[in-house]
Amino acid sequence: MKNKFAVGIGVLLLIIVVYYTAVVLIARAETEEIVVTALSSDKIKLRLDDLTDEQLEALLKVQDPGFYSHQGFDFETPGTGVTTLSQGLVKMYYFDNFKPGIGKVKQTLIARFAFDPLTPKDTTLLLFINEVYLGEKGGAPLKGFEDGAQFYFHKNFRQLTWDEYLSLIAMIRAPFNYHYFSKREANLERVGRIRKLLSGEYTPKDNSDIFYDRE
Repeated sequence: MKNKFAVGIGVLLLIIVVYYTAVVLIARAETEEIVVTALSSDKIKLRLDDLTDEQLEALLKVQDPGFYSHQGFDFETPGTGVTTLSQGLVKMYYFDNFKPGIGKVKQTLIARFAFDPLTPKDTTLLLFINEVYLGEKGGAPLKGFEDGAQFYFHKNFRQLTWDEYLSLIAMIRAPFNYHYFSKREANLERVGRIRKLLSGEYTPKDNSDIFYDRE
């Protein structure tokens, strides 16, 4: 009986390994085309040099502080949460209908073994600033800092003030909870918390401390 159970567990583990290996191999085969297509689309409205060094530094410190050192996922750096920039793009590019659980496992494996090793970090960052989800406009997804600047502030991205830029960053984690129009007070409060993070006045306590509200 024990031997049958052990064999059953072994077979199950083998199936799991084969399944996720196939997921990664398929993703690796698709990655180059996915990235090339994304880079050639009309969604690319900003280049990295459209953001100042200070703006890029703020984005990474809030969204993915270990960005240039991790390999697609980061469950350890305080303040990162469970989704890096790479994982966010993987969710967007490789899934038609993402669901937590198994979906998160796939997302992490694809980010680690397909998307991140095959995509330069600056390319990932370029894609993120143009694809980041910032709520909805007329019932359709509003993506990218340029469209976000025009919708929320009626100006081009490069014309944003520092506080306006931080208001866009404040929405990334939870666009509807920190919406600039419908949840203005919550948005401005989060901007204040982000300011404390950037100044060094606040240090995230652990990986899950993404809203900087741990006293």
